[in-house]
Amino acid sequence: MPVLATFFSIRRGRDAFFKFFMREVFPRQVRDYERKFGITFLGWYNVAYGWDFDNVMLYELPDYAAIDKLEADEGTRALGHRAGEWLFERHHSMFLRERMGSDLEYHP
Repeated sequence: MPVLATFFSIRRGRDAFFKFFMREVFPRQVRDYERKFGITFLGWYNVAYGWDFDNVMLYELPDYAAIDKLEADEGTRALGHRAGEWLFERHHSMFLRERMGSDLEYHP
């Protein structure tokens, strides 16, 4: 499954607009993307690199055609374009093959 990893940083003051966006707008947006394009939000993580902190969001894409669908939609064209660029840069994409899931069974 292709996984899109989006890295970003937040201003140190913990921007009030960002908090509002993540609590109110973002969940609706993610549900809309899942309904329209089949993209699943896997999680938002704070990542530490030594003394620096960064944030990463992971999305599961049903297939590469989801990127084309994002670019074709007027409302998500810019997002689709960025996702397409990020996905094909090595450090922004991961391809996961499940070896062991929550069932704790090994998958060869």
